Amino acid sequence: MKALVLAGGTGTRLRPITHTSAKQLVPVANKPVLFYGLEAIAEAGITEVGVVVGETADEIRAAVGDGSRFGLDVTYIPQAAPLGLAHAVLIARDFLGDDDFVMYLGDNFIVGGISGLVADFRAERPDASILLTRVPDPGSFGVAELDADGRVVSLTEKPEFPKSDLALVGVYLFTPAVHEAVRAITPSHRGELEITHAIQWLIDQRRDVRPTTVSGYWKDTGNVTDMLEVNRSVLEGIESGVEGTVDAGTEIIGRVRIEKGARISGSRIVGPAVIGASTVVSNSYVGPFTSVSEGCRIEDSEIEYSIVLRDSALEGVGRVTASLIGRGVRVRPAPRNSSAHRLVLGDHSEVQVPS
Repeated sequence: MKALVLAGGTGTRLRPITHTSAKQLVPVANKPVLFYGLEAIAEAGITEVGVVVGETADEIRAAVGDGSRFGLDVTYIPQAAPLGLAHAVLIARDFLGDDDFVMYLGDNFIVGGISGLVADFRAERPDASILLTRVPDPGSFGVAELDADGRVVSLTEKPEFPKSDLALVGVYLFTPAVHEAVRAITPSHRGELEITHAIQWLIDQRRDVRPTTVSGYWKDTGNVTDMLEVNRSVLEGIESGVEGTVDAGTEIIGRVRIEKGARISGSRIVGPAVIGASTVVSNSYVGPFTSVSEGCRIEDSEIEYSIVLRDSALEGVGRVTASLIGRGVRVRPAPRNSSAHRLVLGDHSEVQVPS
């Protein structure tokens, strides 16, 4: 069995962060989201992985390499444009051959991994297996309709009027039967080859498509709110550990991981939280559910329920919360003698300022 990991999306909902970084590499608890998926695939006993890449191919390649750090053998599959999940299957045909495979969306996060799902699929080998979960906003996802016996009746991509609250989770398992399906469909109104259409083709051809409803934790980390929520979930399970230095004037409360080379002085750190390697925190408060990446500096500031990417600094600012701060950012107070707001913002930014 092989794996096909999709890492070619542009991440429009995470702009401006994704103007300069692949959305799959935005860190959760100081580890890229993509890495959690690759680790789950390795834990399921799969070693051959095709990674579909697009505009951010160089960055993905630099981060993942040949896959050996995960116990994987990675092949990169270029996708000229994000033309749909079924298109990714189409262009990966040579890599996939006639093997069964799991398709994993690189920006999705599933607590508990996929080992059980893969084992069940290997044992029973339906033509396709889909994962479903109940969501409050099904119109934002692919939606499944089941009959009274729990069989899949229909799949609809982002419907205006959803027939159920069962959303497709970003993990799919297929036999080679799916290759005929992706060749049989045509682009949707979005101009994409939809995987929902391919699976619907299998259903219409009376092929064996089985749903599994997952009650565990799943998130599509495509926006800031979900990214922060996944960060919160992962941090709840971290183990405490101090590899950096902490002075006598610092108070550490709860599960806090301080990585190698970090220096903490005169501060209060309330977990769960992680402070990255070579980061400096002085005279500051770092609150629960906060991940600070490597090489950052937090001085005379307060931050909680946030993600700070590498090489960024907070200097003399009040409470910062529910924030995603990019790489190489500097946050500092505005001059006190000015009532105007001076802003330098990237495309599609959203900023809240006092009136």
